[in-house]
Amino acid sequence: MIDPILLRETLEQQGLPYSDSLCEKLDQYAEILVDWNQRMNLTAITDPSGIVVKHFADSLLLLKAAEIAEGASLIDVGTGAGFPSVPVKLCRPDIRLTLLDSLNKRIVFLQELTKSLGIEAICQHARAEEAGKQPGFREKYDLATARAVSNLRNLSEYCLPFVKIGGCFAALKGYDVEEELNEAAFAIRQMGGEIEAVKKYDLGEEARRAIVLIRKVRPTPAKYPRPAAKMKKSPLLPR
Repeated sequence: MIDPILLRETLEQQGLPYSDSLCEKLDQYAEILVDWNQRMNLTAITDPSGIVVKHFADSLLLLKAAEIAEGASLIDVGTGAGFPSVPVKLCRPDIRLTLLDSLNKRIVFLQELTKSLGIEAICQHARAEEAGKQPGFREKYDLATARAVSNLRNLSEYCLPFVKIGGCFAALKGYDVEEELNEAAFAIRQMGGEIEAVKKYDLGEEARRAIVLIRKVRPTPAKYPRPAAKMKKSPLLPR
Protein backbone atom coordinates (compact mmCIF):
# COMPACT_ATOMS: atom_id res chain seq x y z
CA MET A 1 0.00 0.00 0.00
CA ILE A 2 2.66 2.54 0.99
CA ASP A 3 5.49 3.70 -1.28
CA PRO A 4 8.75 2.19 0.03
CA ILE A 5 10.83 4.77 -1.84
CA LEU A 6 8.96 7.66 -0.23
CA LEU A 7 9.31 6.03 3.17
CA ARG A 8 13.05 5.41 2.77
CA GLU A 9 13.76 8.90 1.42
CA THR A 10 11.70 10.63 4.12
CA LEU A 11 13.32 8.68 6.94
CA GLU A 12 16.83 9.03 5.56
CA GLN A 13 16.39 12.79 5.13
CA GLN A 14 15.71 12.98 8.86
CA GLY A 15 18.49 10.59 9.83
CA LEU A 16 15.96 8.00 10.98
CA PRO A 17 16.43 4.23 10.70
CA TYR A 18 15.11 2.43 7.62
CA SER A 19 15.06 -1.25 6.74
CA ASP A 20 13.08 -3.45 4.39
CA SER A 21 11.60 -5.30 7.36
CA LEU A 22 10.45 -1.99 8.92
CA CYS A 23 8.88 -1.04 5.59
CA GLU A 24 7.00 -4.36 5.47
CA LYS A 25 5.66 -3.88 9.02
CA LEU A 26 4.60 -0.28 8.34
CA ASP A 27 2.90 -1.35 5.12
CA GLN A 28 0.96 -3.94 7.11
CA TYR A 29 0.14 -1.27 9.70
CA ALA A 30 -1.20 1.03 6.97
CA GLU A 31 -3.43 -1.68 5.54
CA ILE A 32 -4.89 -2.54 8.97
CA LEU A 33 -5.41 1.14 9.76
CA VAL A 34 -7.27 1.88 6.52
CA ASP A 35 -9.38 -1.29 6.86
CA TRP A 36 -10.47 -0.53 10.42
CA ASN A 37 -10.99 3.15 9.59
CA GLN A 38 -13.89 2.13 7.36
CA ARG A 39 -15.70 0.88 10.46
CA MET A 40 -14.59 3.42 13.08
CA ASN A 41 -13.06 6.87 13.09
CA LEU A 42 -9.33 6.41 13.67
CA THR A 43 -7.78 8.97 11.35
CA ALA A 44 -8.64 11.52 8.68
CA ILE A 45 -5.38 10.71 6.90
CA THR A 46 -5.83 7.60 4.74
CA ASP A 47 -3.89 8.30 1.53
CA PRO A 48 -0.63 6.32 1.26
CA SER A 49 1.72 9.32 1.10
CA GLY A 50 -0.07 11.03 3.98
CA ILE A 51 0.25 7.91 6.11
CA VAL A 52 3.98 7.67 5.36
CA VAL A 53 4.81 11.32 6.10
CA LYS A 54 2.17 12.52 8.58
CA HIS A 55 1.81 9.32 10.61
CA PHE A 56 4.88 7.10 10.29
CA ALA A 57 7.75 9.55 9.75
CA ASP A 58 6.15 12.06 12.11
CA SER A 59 5.91 9.42 14.85
CA LEU A 60 9.49 8.25 14.35
CA LEU A 61 10.78 11.78 14.98
CA LEU A 62 10.39 10.85 18.65
CA LEU A 63 13.48 8.63 18.26
CA LYS A 64 15.42 11.65 17.02
CA ALA A 65 14.15 14.10 19.64
CA ALA A 66 14.38 12.04 22.82
CA GLU A 67 17.14 9.84 24.19
CA ILE A 68 15.38 6.55 24.98
CA ALA A 69 17.46 4.14 27.03
CA GLU A 70 17.62 0.41 26.29
CA GLY A 71 14.58 -1.31 27.81
CA ALA A 72 12.91 2.00 28.75
CA SER A 73 9.24 2.02 29.75
CA LEU A 74 7.03 4.20 27.53
CA ILE A 75 3.38 5.13 27.93
CA ASP A 76 1.49 6.67 25.00
CA VAL A 77 -1.36 8.71 26.50
CA GLY A 78 -4.50 9.01 24.37
CA THR A 79 -2.76 6.98 21.72
CA GLY A 80 -5.73 6.67 19.35
CA ALA A 81 -4.50 4.64 16.36
CA GLY A 82 -1.11 4.01 17.98
CA PHE A 83 0.77 7.17 17.11
CA PRO A 84 3.53 7.92 17.85
CA SER A 85 4.52 4.87 19.87
CA VAL A 86 3.70 1.84 17.69
CA PRO A 87 6.04 2.92 14.84
CA VAL A 88 8.67 3.66 17.52
CA LYS A 89 8.20 0.18 18.99
CA LEU A 90 8.69 -1.36 15.54
CA CYS A 91 12.11 0.32 15.40
CA ARG A 92 12.91 -0.31 19.06
CA PRO A 93 11.49 -3.69 20.18
CA ASP A 94 13.36 -3.33 23.49
CA ILE A 95 11.00 -0.57 24.66
CA ARG A 96 8.34 -1.68 27.17
CA LEU A 97 5.19 -0.10 25.76
CA THR A 98 1.83 0.79 27.29
CA LEU A 99 -0.91 2.11 25.01
CA LEU A 100 -3.52 4.11 26.95
CA ASP A 101 -6.82 5.25 25.50
CA SER A 102 -10.20 6.21 26.94
CA LEU A 103 -12.24 4.62 24.14
CA ASN A 104 -12.60 0.84 24.36
CA LYS A 105 -13.14 0.29 20.64
CA ARG A 106 -9.77 1.89 19.97
CA ILE A 107 -8.23 -0.50 22.50
CA VAL A 108 -9.79 -3.40 20.57
CA PHE A 109 -8.16 -2.04 17.40
CA LEU A 110 -4.80 -1.67 19.17
CA GLN A 111 -4.95 -5.22 20.50
CA GLU A 112 -5.57 -6.53 16.99
CA LEU A 113 -2.90 -4.25 15.53
CA THR A 114 -0.14 -5.23 17.97
CA LYS A 115 -1.02 -8.92 17.62
CA SER A 116 -0.88 -8.69 13.81
CA LEU A 117 2.43 -6.81 13.88
CA GLY A 118 3.91 -9.24 16.41
CA ILE A 119 4.82 -6.65 19.01
CA GLU A 120 4.33 -6.77 22.77
CA ALA A 121 2.36 -3.96 24.36
CA ILE A 122 -0.07 -3.42 27.21
CA CYS A 123 -3.29 -2.00 25.77
CA GLN A 124 -5.03 -0.21 28.63
CA HIS A 125 -8.57 1.14 28.53
CA ALA A 126 -8.70 4.09 30.94
CA ARG A 127 -9.02 7.85 31.12
CA ALA A 128 -5.64 9.49 31.68
CA GLU A 129 -6.82 11.43 34.74
CA GLU A 130 -7.94 8.18 36.38
CA ALA A 131 -4.97 5.98 35.42
CA GLY A 132 -2.57 8.73 36.49
CA LYS A 133 -3.69 8.30 40.11
CA GLN A 134 -3.46 4.51 40.15
CA PRO A 135 -0.35 3.08 41.89
CA GLY A 136 0.35 0.72 38.98
CA PHE A 137 0.74 3.65 36.58
CA ARG A 138 1.69 6.70 38.63
CA GLU A 139 5.35 7.74 38.29
CA LYS A 140 6.25 4.35 36.77
CA TYR A 141 7.48 5.34 33.30
CA ASP A 142 10.78 6.55 31.88
CA LEU A 143 8.96 8.33 29.09
CA ALA A 144 5.40 9.49 28.47
CA THR A 145 4.32 10.78 25.10
CA ALA A 146 1.20 12.19 23.50
CA ARG A 147 0.35 13.35 20.01
CA ALA A 148 -2.88 15.05 20.90
CA VAL A 149 -4.94 18.11 20.06
CA SER A 150 -5.29 19.12 23.72
CA ASN A 151 -3.32 22.18 24.76
CA LEU A 152 0.07 21.65 26.38
CA ARG A 153 -1.16 22.92 29.75
CA ASN A 154 -3.75 20.16 30.03
CA LEU A 155 -1.49 17.57 28.39
CA SER A 156 1.13 18.18 31.05
CA GLU A 157 -1.41 17.55 33.79
CA TYR A 158 -2.53 14.36 32.08
CA CYS A 159 0.93 13.01 31.26
CA LEU A 160 3.52 14.11 33.84
CA PRO A 161 1.91 12.09 36.68
CA PHE A 162 2.89 8.93 34.78
CA VAL A 163 6.58 9.89 34.59
CA LYS A 164 9.11 8.80 37.22
CA ILE A 165 11.57 11.32 38.67
CA GLY A 166 14.31 11.84 36.11
CA GLY A 167 12.06 10.69 33.28
CA CYS A 168 10.67 12.74 30.42
CA PHE A 169 7.38 13.78 28.84
CA ALA A 170 7.65 14.27 25.08
CA ALA A 171 4.71 16.19 23.63
CA LEU A 172 4.26 16.19 19.86
CA LYS A 173 2.80 19.59 19.08
CA GLY A 174 2.26 21.97 16.18
CA TYR A 175 5.32 23.74 14.82
CA ASP A 176 4.47 27.17 16.26
CA VAL A 177 4.27 26.11 19.88
CA GLU A 178 5.71 29.16 21.66
CA GLU A 179 2.40 30.64 22.82
CA GLU A 180 1.31 27.26 24.19
CA LEU A 181 4.63 26.89 25.98
CA ASN A 182 4.23 30.21 27.73
CA GLU A 183 0.69 29.38 28.77
CA ALA A 184 1.72 25.92 30.04
CA ALA A 185 4.85 26.95 31.98
CA PHE A 186 3.09 27.32 35.34
CA ALA A 187 1.21 23.99 34.99
CA ILE A 188 4.42 22.18 34.04
CA ARG A 189 6.12 23.42 37.20
CA GLN A 190 3.09 22.43 39.29
CA MET A 191 3.35 18.88 37.90
CA GLY A 192 7.03 18.66 38.87
CA GLY A 193 8.39 19.28 35.39
CA GLU A 194 10.89 21.57 33.72
CA ILE A 195 10.99 22.42 30.03
CA GLU A 196 14.23 20.91 28.74
CA ALA A 197 14.09 21.51 24.99
CA VAL A 198 11.89 22.24 22.01
CA LYS A 199 12.97 20.47 18.84
CA LYS A 200 11.51 21.36 15.45
CA TYR A 201 11.34 19.33 12.25
CA ASP A 202 10.12 19.90 8.70
CA LEU A 203 9.00 16.77 6.85
CA GLY A 204 7.75 18.62 3.78
CA GLU A 205 4.27 17.84 2.45
CA GLU A 206 3.06 20.64 4.76
CA ALA A 207 4.08 18.44 7.71
CA ARG A 208 6.00 20.32 10.38
CA ARG A 209 6.40 19.24 13.97
CA ALA A 210 7.62 20.56 17.31
CA ILE A 211 8.49 18.09 20.06
CA VAL A 212 8.54 19.56 23.55
CA LEU A 213 10.72 17.67 26.03
CA ILE A 214 9.77 18.15 29.68
CA ARG A 215 11.97 16.61 32.38
CA LYS A 216 10.33 15.34 35.59
CA VAL A 217 12.39 16.79 38.46
CA ARG A 218 9.96 16.56 41.40
CA PRO A 219 7.03 14.31 42.38
CA THR A 220 3.62 15.38 41.11
CA PRO A 221 1.40 16.53 44.01
CA ALA A 222 -1.20 13.91 44.93
CA LYS A 223 -4.18 16.07 43.90
CA TYR A 224 -3.12 15.90 40.25
CA PRO A 225 -4.28 15.01 37.67
CA ARG A 226 -7.73 16.51 38.17
CA PRO A 227 -10.91 15.51 36.26
CA ALA A 228 -11.26 17.14 32.85
CA ALA A 229 -14.18 19.28 34.04
CA LYS A 230 -12.05 20.66 36.86
CA MET A 231 -9.21 21.42 34.46
CA LYS A 232 -11.62 23.39 32.28
CA LYS A 233 -13.20 25.24 35.21
CA SER A 234 -9.92 26.03 36.99
CA PRO A 235 -7.05 26.07 34.46
CA LEU A 236 -3.56 26.09 35.93
CA LEU A 237 -2.53 29.63 35.15
CA PRO A 238 -0.30 31.90 37.27
CA ARG A 239 -2.34 34.14 39.53
